[in-house]
Amino acid sequence: DRALRIADPHDGRVGDDTGTSDRLASLCGRLPLALQIAAALLAADPGKPVSELVAALAEAHDRLDHLDDGERSVRAAFELSYRRLPPEQARLLRLLALAPGPEVSDEVVAALAGAGRPLVRDQHALARAHLVERGHTRGWWRLHDLVRVFGAGVVARAEGDAARARVLRHYLERARAADARLKPRTEDDGETGPFRSREEALAWFDAERAGLVGAVQWATDRPLARDAARLAGALGEYFEWRRFFDDAVAVCRAACAAARREGDKAVEAAAWNRMGTALRGASRLKEAWEAHQRAGDLYHVVGHDNGEAMAMANLGTILSDVGRIDEAVEAFHTALGLFRRTGDRHSEAGVWNNLAIPLRKSGRVDEALDALRAALDRYRETGDRPREGRAWHNYAVALNARGRTAEAVTACLDALDICEEFEDWHGAARTLYALGLVHETAGDAERARARMTQAAEAYERAGSPEEAEQARRAARLTGPAPTGTPTPAAPPARTAGSAPRGPRPPGAPGNAGP
Repeated sequence: DRALRIADPHDGRVGDDTGTSDRLASLCGRLPLALQIAAALLAADPGKPVSELVAALAEAHDRLDHLDDGERSVRAAFELSYRRLPPEQARLLRLLALAPGPEVSDEVVAALAGAGRPLVRDQHALARAHLVERGHTRGWWRLHDLVRVFGAGVVARAEGDAARARVLRHYLERARAADARLKPRTEDDGETGPFRSREEALAWFDAERAGLVGAVQWATDRPLARDAARLAGALGEYFEWRRFFDDAVAVCRAACAAARREGDKAVEAAAWNRMGTALRGASRLKEAWEAHQRAGDLYHVVGHDNGEAMAMANLGTILSDVGRIDEAVEAFHTALGLFRRTGDRHSEAGVWNNLAIPLRKSGRVDEALDALRAALDRYRETGDRPREGRAWHNYAVALNARGRTAEAVTACLDALDICEEFEDWHGAARTLYALGLVHETAGDAERARARMTQAAEAYERAGSPEEAEQARRAARLTGPAPTGTPTPAAPPARTAGSAPRGPRPPGAPGNAGP
């Protein structure tokens, strides 16, 4: 702003549009030299809106070429700094420009460089030269966008391909180990591998999430496609647990394209199936239906009965969502038959759990309760405690529909215990909302409102503001029973022996089964 007003005291282009000007500063990486050049370009063309320069920089194939006013050049400044670097630091700068996420951890820096340990000394040297910045926390690093553009431009193709292949192998090894910690475990198999607990595995996934998603997009490069598709497969459980549906769709789409190019129908089928689950989570049911159909067709071609059963079960879930109850029940029974044939007890549990929903909706509540007891038994057998919590939730809803409100309260509290144990805040929110409905059925409006308010808070914590608002609206609408209406006895708070406890044990999540 000062630079423009020096040329013309009445030039208010920056002050008049601070939002666009801030975007310009970001595109310049907030580097003083780049900002000076941007100001010179605007001063040389008094009629040029700031938004026009922003658009040119944002759309430029090489932003560095635009930041040149004939006397000063960002590219030339970077080139001078780069030439002064020792060879090891110059190589590291080039490779850091290839990092798949906006920030990169020490361990990924080491993978990029092919080193056995973090290159702390070189990283600190680049930071002192203002070519690299510290990230959001210790052990993480980031590059200005413009430095990244420059670095990527001086990497030889073979050097870059080798570095990205190393990162993919590193990510694949770690993601598979973390994924194994999220999967059901029927017994403690020791503290082998890099992650000693489920919590450590989730923390690693959370920290590296942006890089993992970015690395899977390398599937467009044929030499990297196979490992990128495998990495996508190792992220499915994590994305479902955290409800990162958009990320899941992005990585599955890349995996589908890579598998199709490689002619690997089994891998492509698995990717379509995971994509369908993510699309359903994002409420894109038509696309989800098409994805699961493609998965089922591909599984049938390769003779993968278990995969075909998974696709069929997921189609059943969508049929249930849209109210095609009889077709949903038929699809679930077909999937059950296939899973029994393949001996997949864990996937069978998911089908029993989801089958209960259309059964309950169609008034076949006793059959729904039988299905849920089968699901609880199999989740206990396979050690999937978090999904057992989801089954307890459905069991509570069915019990409430049957008028067994005291038992429904106990089942809700069982579900809530498991959700809190595994920090499943979305599952906790759903269960608190269900508990509010149970209290409302029992005529206890005060408790119903309290539980629905708690559900709204849990939905906010889970990152679901729309569902939070629905819960708050339900809490406001919950009132006492109409005058003259007999009020049923309120169910007791949890007491020992108030309902059969049923099976209880450990594992990982999801509303849809397989």
